[in-house]
Amino acid sequence: MNHILDISILQMALAFTYAVVLIVIVRLMGIPRELQIVVSSLRMTIQLVIAGYVLIFLFDQDSFWLILLVLAGMETFAVYNAIKRANMRLSLEMRQIIAIALPIGTLASLAFFLVVVVGGDAWRDPRYVIPLAGMIVGNAMTGVTLAVIRLVDGVRSHRGEIESALMLGATPRVATREIVRSAFDSAILPTINSMVGMGIVILPGMMTGQILSGTSPLIAIKYQIAIMLGIMGSVSFSVLILVEWGYRTFFNADVQLVVPAVDPQPKRKQR
Repeated sequence: MNHILDISILQMALAFTYAVVLIVIVRLMGIPRELQIVVSSLRMTIQLVIAGYVLIFLFDQDSFWLILLVLAGMETFAVYNAIKRANMRLSLEMRQIIAIALPIGTLASLAFFLVVVVGGDAWRDPRYVIPLAGMIVGNAMTGVTLAVIRLVDGVRSHRGEIESALMLGATPRVATREIVRSAFDSAILPTINSMVGMGIVILPGMMTGQILSGTSPLIAIKYQIAIMLGIMGSVSFSVLILVEWGYRTFFNADVQLVVPAVDPQPKRKQR
């Protein structure tokens, strides 16, 4: 059966009753998060509606340059969001590394997926490029953010140990080896956990969407396996570039540990 059940505006509005119930619960519990729930729900709805109309326009076009423009916008937002979500004022060098690591890791994985795995003209078809890029870039952005936080916090909290290792003749790479490994592990762990539970605990969104649209579950499974491997590759590649270059920003030309690669005055949290 390939008939797709559409959801009316009224039915979609009924879905917001869950948000209303949640607001009532947190209100009764005295948790001051009502405004955040309302804002996030409305923002999500507006953003997705806009994205829907933008995708309709893009899918009707036959312009590879337009696809490149969209990819550039996605990468720019991902870099900005990764820096912002780190919740600390990163140094210029660290921000530059993020701006390099994310595009390289994600675009390499996306190109491999589109050209080698899918093949054909998928590399120039917005119906393939844009949704797949969204999943790959989004997951890599989260991974890079986690890696930055763990890397900076690790160096700051183990500063004494690092300086002691340097005094004993260790190189910066050796002195920060465990911190770098911990940062990489923290970044890829969410992706690995998702992959382990997939098919048993989790039915992923891409696979579910394809099945609901009438695609054979076997075809949907093949796409889901391929895209999850692509996501793991993009996260790993981006984070590897980040930690490999990032730890060096904590040392000067004389191989001395300098003030951590963040502004000494942390950014105020927005309420």
